[in-house]
Amino acid sequence: MTALPDWNPRGPRVRRDPIAAYDEMRSQCPVARGPSGAWTLFTHADVTAAAVDHQTFSNAVSAHLQVPNGLDEAVHTAFRAVVDRYFTRERMRALEPAMERVADDLVSRLEVPGSIDAVEIGSRFAVRAQSMWLGWPAALEEELLEWIGDNHAATRSRDRTRTAAVAQRFDEIIRSLTDSRREAGDAAPDDVTTELVRDRVDGRPLTDDEIVSILRNWTGGDLGSIALCTGVILNYLAKHSHVQDRLRSGVSTREFDAILDEILRIDDPFVSNRRIVTDTVTVGDRTLRAGDRVVLNWTAANRDPRIFGDSEQFDPEANAPYNLVYGIGKHVCPGRPLATLELRALTRAVLESTSRIEPDPEQPAKRALPPVGGFATAGIRLV
Repeated sequence: MTALPDWNPRGPRVRRDPIAAYDEMRSQCPVARGPSGAWTLFTHADVTAAAVDHQTFSNAVSAHLQVPNGLDEAVHTAFRAVVDRYFTRERMRALEPAMERVADDLVSRLEVPGSIDAVEIGSRFAVRAQSMWLGWPAALEEELLEWIGDNHAATRSRDRTRTAAVAQRFDEIIRSLTDSRREAGDAAPDDVTTELVRDRVDGRPLTDDEIVSILRNWTGGDLGSIALCTGVILNYLAKHSHVQDRLRSGVSTREFDAILDEILRIDDPFVSNRRIVTDTVTVGDRTLRAGDRVVLNWTAANRDPRIFGDSEQFDPEANAPYNLVYGIGKHVCPGRPLATLELRALTRAVLESTSRIEPDPEQPAKRALPPVGGFATAGIRLV
């Protein structure tokens, strides 16, 4: 088995139609080596096997501290225990009314009838929702929105200097907020950021770098992700009126969330995660060796016909056990409960403020460029 001649994770074929390109690679060359030397896994079976084999496929892929999912073994377990405390069912239930208020306030200011860019609305909501949750000032909204765009552009550029500069800007924002809480001492606001500044791991206080890394993971990753997910969800609902009608009919929260997860499975904006091989391993008919870099393509795995049949077939209940949108194994996305709450709150607010949402023919959805998934823009008409 040899890689397709033009396989390149960011090449012209992927840029034209990433979903079709990933589907083609999964069927023709499920374990492919790109021009950088990194291997990409495309099938559900291979991606799942690598994701749960924490010994052979290490998460320690970055030169920078990434807490918790850039860590392995006992260190990961200790930090994951700290992080998971912030996303318990009880805390998410207590947060839900405030999250719904943020969504309702944002949507109430939209013109109906009128048109919106679902991705832009998702970006603004993500900034407001995260700022509310963390206790960050509203004055940061425009700066954070600008940062989301700059971060995506820097990622696409593959310019390490540019990427580092954008990351440094975000770290400076975070440090200004954590420093102010330390300076305030007992007078610091009672919010999640203050709680994290005072938190401990293995009996010792978290270091500044660890706190910044956790907050960067929670916010830097989530702000762009919620925007992309919103674009995918509202674009799908606008094009599939029967699914929109089902959500409008008053389904349970459990079914509402399952529908959102299934939409994201069909068009997964979380394209990939990286691993590094620690020992020789065979995947398919390929031999991967210690030090090889590996990319797990979640988007392709979530559309594998050997698991889902017709990958476009909408079946939330049947497909839920195999859905990899938030990953699998001990490195599964720790912020999934919060992301689910945010997406449910915003989608409900849009549906409750309208009688119908439709694609906007004057602003057709435009795909985001790799390595970003989903849409760069997604025009929606609010009726």
